[in-house]
Amino acid sequence: MHKQTRKLKTLIGILICIGLYWLNTMSGRYSIYVLPTLNMIWESFVNLVQSGQLYRHVIASLQRILIGYGISFILAMGISLLGYFLPRLKPYYAWLLEFMRNVPPLSLIPLLILWFGIGETSKIIIIILASFFPMFLNISKGLEACGTQRLELAYAFGLNKKETFQKIVLPSALGDILVGMRIGMGYSYRAIIGAEMIAASSGLGYMINFARSLSRTDTVIVGILIIGILGYLSDRLFQYVIRKVIKNSKMYEAD
Repeated sequence: MHKQTRKLKTLIGILICIGLYWLNTMSGRYSIYVLPTLNMIWESFVNLVQSGQLYRHVIASLQRILIGYGISFILAMGISLLGYFLPRLKPYYAWLLEFMRNVPPLSLIPLLILWFGIGETSKIIIIILASFFPMFLNISKGLEACGTQRLELAYAFGLNKKETFQKIVLPSALGDILVGMRIGMGYSYRAIIGAEMIAASSGLGYMINFARSLSRTDTVIVGILIIGILGYLSDRLFQYVIRKVIKNSKMYEAD
């Protein structure tokens, strides 16, 4: 019953937003080039689907996101594990991570284009820089947050550091790891769209920027909606996985 009520409220909220947009377009206060009608947006969406352009741009963006995001996760996990098992090495690289964490990835686009051109490499690097730090910070937090009592219990049973990590630390950190991955995915979407708007020949960011140059605001809105929907679906998937992992973790602890 609670889920049905929540879905109903969500639907009402969506309908209110659509209704307000429709009222503004019907008021005549704005030009259709500034605020296209709902019919224009729908027709633009249908044309993009029928021509295959939308599919091509979506696939291009998702491929870049998955590659960059995957590399970013491997780096975040690897450096977090390095800090966990070899904490004495942290001072050698912690300053660099802290410095790069405060540098907006999009500000590096001019340098990346100069060094790597406008190919896939520069876009993937932007995604890595954007999604790395949310994952790294959450993974590191999860690995370091394991309770002292659990560690003492592991040592009492004669587990070595590797066994303690596999059976105690890693299961305890899974929640933080998944939260970091969820946040990192959101940053990946933001970063790739910005990169594609500046240097790309395909992708949703390119589609939006090209439509803007032609004053096709209806296509711009379609692109924004598709990005929002893809990001929302990805986020819901992570929420589902996080709930399952936490539930299984509690059952494991109970056993």
